[in-house]
Amino acid sequence: MTLPKILAVGGAHIDRRGQMTSPFIPGASIPGTMREDVGGGAFNALRSSVRLGARGAMLSLRGGDGAGETVARAIADVRIDDLSAVFLDRSTPSYTALLDSAGDVVAALADMQLYEIAFAKQLRRAKVRAEVAEADAVLCDANVPAAGLEKLASLAASKPLFAIAISPAKAVRLAGILPALTCLYMNSREAAAISDVEGGGPIADLVEALRRLGLGRGVITHGDRPVTAFDASQTIVVTPPPPRRVADVTGAGDALAGAMTVAILHGRPMDVALREGVAAAVLAIETPDAVPDLSQPAFRDMLALVPEAVEMPRSKP
Repeated sequence: MTLPKILAVGGAHIDRRGQMTSPFIPGASIPGTMREDVGGGAFNALRSSVRLGARGAMLSLRGGDGAGETVARAIADVRIDDLSAVFLDRSTPSYTALLDSAGDVVAALADMQLYEIAFAKQLRRAKVRAEVAEADAVLCDANVPAAGLEKLASLAASKPLFAIAISPAKAVRLAGILPALTCLYMNSREAAAISDVEGGGPIADLVEALRRLGLGRGVITHGDRPVTAFDASQTIVVTPPPPRRVADVTGAGDALAGAMTVAILHGRPMDVALREGVAAAVLAIETPDAVPDLSQPAFRDMLALVPEAVEMPRSKP
């Protein structure tokens, strides 16, 4: 069987995570540990997809510095085709998160100016059109500015197009391409930002608002609460099993996106794909690495702990 090829467009950058070993006190110096590896929403998700049965190509941007060389090695190490542009006079983007002792994010800083100034132009290259034509599906994230996302949606008009919302501030960039998306992965705050539901509102209200905006399929996570998936005809929820340990919650949404994307491309129905996405997300929470262990035994054992999806009634207009 030929594995589907996914072209990922978006973040592939240095990912720093500092975890405190004492309670967080604003304005104080707090002991802890700092680790650094290569992350980025699109790259993390693509690596999960590749581990679960896909081929991958990565289009991102990086600088001509040591950090850029680290990113290039990380892409090569997982045998993903590297289509990224290198800007010798720029710094490689980075993401720095501060986690409390339980692994939850206290604050984060995204230094990603290169994405802002250069992504839209890169997506006008003839080589990118050829790569989109060759791919079986495209996976993007909202690190790409709105103009770039619109160009990408135009190029991928005949392909499945998946997207990761990244953050409430960046998620709104996807508003203009919602009808073009095969599936959008987001958390409840990102869903509220896109749908402009005042105060966020219940998940059911967010789902209906996103449907009205033209989104055909989406997934909404909400911390450790049930994960919601919906399409035009149904809404389902899966309650994640408690993680056996909490190492780092960052990257869980990317793992879900990668696993669910490859499941959809393999023709699995939404309830099955959602359960596989949840299993990957819980495995991500249990590891300090950017991408979880998705070997067959580990994935199979976690999937066995994920309960069946439950269908929710449509909310009344």
